[in-house]
Amino acid sequence: MSLKKIFQVAPSRVLQGSIRVPGDKSISHRSIIMGAIAEGTTHIDGFLEGEDSLATLEAFRKMGVEISEPVNGSLNIQGVGLHGLQVPVQPLDMGNSGTAMRLLCGLLAAQNFPSVLVGDESLSSRPMRRVTDPLRLMGAKIELEDGGTAPIRISPSKLTGINYDMPVASAQVKSCLLLAGLYAEGATTVTEPAICRNHTELMLQGFGYPIELAANKVTIRDGGMLKACAIDIPADISSAAFFLVGACIAPGSDLILKHVGINPTRVGVINILRAMGANIEYLKQYNVGGEAVADIQVRYAPLHGIDIPVDQVPLAIDEFPALFIAAACAAGTTTLSGAEELRVKESDRIQAMADGLMTLGVEHEVKPDGIIITGSTIGGGVIDSKGDHRIAMAFTIAALAAEREITILDCNNVATSFPGFAELVQSCGIDLKVVD
Repeated sequence: MSLKKIFQVAPSRVLQGSIRVPGDKSISHRSIIMGAIAEGTTHIDGFLEGEDSLATLEAFRKMGVEISEPVNGSLNIQGVGLHGLQVPVQPLDMGNSGTAMRLLCGLLAAQNFPSVLVGDESLSSRPMRRVTDPLRLMGAKIELEDGGTAPIRISPSKLTGINYDMPVASAQVKSCLLLAGLYAEGATTVTEPAICRNHTELMLQGFGYPIELAANKVTIRDGGMLKACAIDIPADISSAAFFLVGACIAPGSDLILKHVGINPTRVGVINILRAMGANIEYLKQYNVGGEAVADIQVRYAPLHGIDIPVDQVPLAIDEFPALFIAAACAAGTTTLSGAEELRVKESDRIQAMADGLMTLGVEHEVKPDGIIITGSTIGGGVIDSKGDHRIAMAFTIAALAAEREITILDCNNVATSFPGFAELVQSCGIDLKVVD
């Protein structure tokens, strides 16, 4: 059994420099999936070489897809077409990645061979009925554990398109059904109650597959094909969020984040920070493969508490651990509601962050669907990250406003989404030591 990494972070006072965080994890997953089932060779730049994305890559290798070894984020995929995947001889291990498991569940439900999806302890406790229930409505044959969790056992079946109204906005559910819809007879239409990430729709269009878009719904039909293309993956705004918050809370900070994806369905963190008074500016905006990209400059500015708009919650769902730290440093009270989804991430992120804020002496009140945080002085102490990479990184950034050292336990999974995180924060001015 490997030892669990510990982060020891001394109080640090400024964040400066010009950096590029790793490639977008959501887009990295999708580039492997669609490149694998496209016709021809897909070239990818900016691929996130983190454990989550590499788990997706390895899964498709086990299904007979030839994928080159990533070198500085570049790789090639020899696509096998929609019907060229081969039966995996062993379960496909998705590691810690809920995105990979849920998206592959949709793709594999339509194949003519059986498959099994497994994951680590954390992933094996996360709810999967949100994707398996609508897939069963399409005719999929899927078995879960009694608690509705992985392992997921999938048998061959013939799928039929459905009209599905998502009860909760979820890009993972939407993407799962769209991938199944590539194979399902007729049309598959997914209606979302609130706007959520549209990377799958953009990438389907990039691969030349026709889809129909309306204000809050997307329709896909069988009978098309994906044609190989080149993909340039922007830096991940979810990873950039920690640095955005860090520069906001540390007086004297002036930081530039380069080539960051600013897809309108992902910029909730920027919208929320600006509403709190943050000084964030786009230096340059451009478009890469249908994705909006910018260099972002953030300078220190005093923050104030707000009631976070409900319509921004789906646009910032992965960034809330970092935003909780911003709220802890803001004058007044910040209130978050409508964020039940945070309770079923790699950890219960509402409770995990609340426990850490308590250790640091930050006043807060936990609600079933959110939290109320009153800005105050940040102390120090020992934080249990619950093995959640975003919890660990959020409390690392908190050191920029801390009075004493913060020790963060169980940080191994930081590498799932952000390889090189420790080295990058050190280069910007944070006094971080990693203890194995």
